[in-house]
Amino acid sequence: MTELGTVDPDELRRAMRAFGSGVCVVTSRSRTGEPVGMTVSAFFSVSLAPPLIVVSLYREAQTTRVIAEAGSFAVNILAEDQEGLSRRFAARDMDRFAGISWQDGAGGSPLLDGAVAHIECTVDAAFPGGDHDLVLGRVGFARRYHGRPLLYHDGGYHRLPG
Repeated sequence: MTELGTVDPDELRRAMRAFGSGVCVVTSRSRTGEPVGMTVSAFFSVSLAPPLIVVSLYREAQTTRVIAEAGSFAVNILAEDQEGLSRRFAARDMDRFAGISWQDGAGGSPLLDGAVAHIECTVDAAFPGGDHDLVLGRVGFARRYHGRPLLYHDGGYHRLPG
């Protein structure tokens, strides 16, 4: 077997820009009731039986710490007209929930109004992955609404054609 070298981080970033993905905001609530959230594009379904998903969360983020403490979170799959929400939840040092419309989910995590889908989970496991944690969520609630998803590809936001 041939051993591979170490890839330059900028080269990996350029290669990964070729992969398009949906855009989600992962949310939770702290023990004091404060809503938290962050934009993610690394999210996927693992299993239907049992119902499991994975989100990749930056380890140093407040949202990641809150999810570990709370043991639950929600995935808000953004609609094509919600680029502003994606940018807001990716920004630092701001009240991400100020002036936006959302509801409490059954598990207490914020569900953003206008999303094309909501998925509520309890944390089943977490695995370290470099500077991120891969959080395995057991799905307790999932609902698809009308609309089309927001996409991210090659460093920019896109909509499905048609």
